[in-house]
Amino acid sequence: MNIIELNNLAFSWPGSKQACLEIEQFSLKRGEKLFISGASGSGKSTLLGLLAGILTPSTGSLSILQTSFGDLTSIARDKFRADHIGYIFQQFNLIPYLSVIENVLLPCHFSKARHVQIKPNPHTQASDLLQQLHLPKSCLDKPVTQLSIGQQQRVAAARALIGNPELVIADEPTSALDSQSRNAFIQLLMEQCERTGASLLFVSHDEQLQSHFDRHLALSTINKVAQNPDEYL
Repeated sequence: MNIIELNNLAFSWPGSKQACLEIEQFSLKRGEKLFISGASGSGKSTLLGLLAGILTPSTGSLSILQTSFGDLTSIARDKFRADHIGYIFQQFNLIPYLSVIENVLLPCHFSKARHVQIKPNPHTQASDLLQQLHLPKSCLDKPVTQLSIGQQQRVAAARALIGNPELVIADEPTSALDSQSRNAFIQLLMEQCERTGASLLFVSHDEQLQSHFDRHLALSTINKVAQNPDEYL
């Protein structure tokens, strides 16, 4: 079963006659771990915005878990994202005035579906998840601003994984780390997705990371705009 189905999709920014993304077909299988690479301007951020429901296709169809995003209101898309998608942002987007454990538990406040997945209780699962991601127990009640970049990255991953979302999207989450830390983080992320059965879509410009994944896809090979930029000038 595919967790993502995308067909004849095009996206143009409001007021523009030119598409910045045109993809004939794309899919992601349930449980698959996919690495998507692409240079700056290849459409990575636009694609992630569409997959997260922040943007909507200008034409074509996009379905996640057999739910068509084109048929949902913006409020419904927000709820769907909260219930089913864990997102690791490039800049982590942690809340600076909250503690580590409070940041991790944020998705459970917005999603009943993810809250009911947590056993025996939210605090225990958050604590266990952080320990599995190698974050010391002594850090749990600290403000996230007191953590190193690598530790903040693990908090962002735990927040995305809490409540067992079916799809995890990671947007350049290792860009601030050295090669050893990058490889260690990816391995931990893989282990957690494997444990919960989540599909992983990992976006990065660093193609050296692709060997960790089930499949590698260069965005330029499916985005017609990136293949033939002169046609859209």
